[in-house]
Amino acid sequence: MELKEQLSGVPGMLRPFKGFLRNAGLNAGDQVVYYGCPGTCTPFIELLGFAVRDLPIEQVYVPYVNESDAKVIRPVEGVGMQVSTESARKVEPKVIVLMGGLSMPGVPITKEAVQKVVATHPKAMVAGVCFMQMFEKMGWVETFDFNILIDASIDPVRVWQ
Repeated sequence: MELKEQLSGVPGMLRPFKGFLRNAGLNAGDQVVYYGCPGTCTPFIELLGFAVRDLPIEQVYVPYVNESDAKVIRPVEGVGMQVSTESARKVEPKVIVLMGGLSMPGVPITKEAVQKVVATHPKAMVAGVCFMQMFEKMGWVETFDFNILIDASIDPVRVWQ
C-alpha cells in the first residue's frame, strides 16, 4: 500500500472516503458496515455516514465485531446520521469499514477476532479509518488487505480556559 495523497482537516478524511464509496461499484441497498468501539468510534462513524448520506446504500454499525448486535445508521432531520436502536436485519457488507479504535491497547477485542469476522465476508472490500497511525503502530496495515486506509491526525490539541 502506498501513500496516495495527504490532506488536512475533517474534509481531508471525508472526501476520500466518499470518493472511494462512489467508485466502489455499489448498488442500491448494498451495505457499508462499520466495525468500531462503542462510544469512541460511533461519532466518527456517524460523521463518515453523513458524508455519504446521498448514496443509496444501507449503513450499519457493529459494536466491536458482535454482528448480532448490529444497528442501522439512519438520518435524523436537523441532526445528521445516527446509530439507531433498530437492529439490522442482516449483516452482508459489500464494504467493511474497520475503525482504528478496535486496534487500540486495552480494547476488549483482538486483531485475530477482527480477522475472523472479516474472513466471513470474503467478497467485501475493506476500508480502514484510524487516527494517529494506530493501524501502523499495532501492525494492522500488514494484517489486513485494505482497499483504502485513511489515517487522520488530531495533533496538536489546543485548549483555552
